[in-house]
Amino acid sequence: MDWGALHTILGGVNKHSTSIGKIWLTVLFIFRIMILVVAAERVWGDEQDDFVCNTLQPGCKNVCYDHFFPISHIRLWALQLIFVSTPALLVAMHVAYWRHEKKRQFRKGDQKCEYKDIEEIRKQRFHIEGSLWWTYTSSIFFRLVFEAVFMYAFYFMYDGFRMPRLMKCNAWPCPNTVDCFVSRPTEKTVFTIFMIAVSSICILLNVAELCYLLTKFFLRRSKKPGNPKHHPNHETKEETKQNEMNELISDSCQNTVIGFSSS
Repeated sequence: MDWGALHTILGGVNKHSTSIGKIWLTVLFIFRIMILVVAAERVWGDEQDDFVCNTLQPGCKNVCYDHFFPISHIRLWALQLIFVSTPALLVAMHVAYWRHEKKRQFRKGDQKCEYKDIEEIRKQRFHIEGSLWWTYTSSIFFRLVFEAVFMYAFYFMYDGFRMPRLMKCNAWPCPNTVDCFVSRPTEKTVFTIFMIAVSSICILLNVAELCYLLTKFFLRRSKKPGNPKHHPNHETKEETKQNEMNELISDSCQNTVIGFSSS
């Protein structure tokens, strides 16, 4: 699977994320996608060929494998990453719509448009305020839901997070109860627990970011009406420097992941 398209989409959203969101994206690419592409796919390999049962009954091995592994670990993790990353498209579409409206106002010569040229609109970073706050918060909520659903499905589907060495199968057309063996069960257990642990860390980061956004929202609402309002599309110098530093760190980490994926 080519993860370059996913990197491009999330990289664009990363410009408008909070610091916690940038950390989440770095963990996602380094400790989940890179591990999945570089190591996990090689550990699992062709699972069905390495699944051995002590019987020569035609079809028994295939039925037992399908019973114990209804879906491959690798494919389930890839599906989880796609679902978890998809809510970022909501933010990307929202920002694209805002930029389209700003460009339309600029071309019409609207006096409300404070930008000098199209390039300035294209490079503009938007604060997570107003309608963008609702979109960004909704994307985090859906991320949490997808992470929790996939972790439960993983536990329910494989009856835990450990890979057993011996599996007993009596499904038809097996003539009796047969013993089936999985290759490298300990190594697969280590990778499974690692991926579950990183997924839990991502859930904690999402919860922390959601709490941060809610706290910031209520603090902003509690301010007095007489206080000067900050325009949602303007940044202070300190915020601009912080965003540039976060973007440089995140881009360097993501470029490392893409380099590993392409090699």
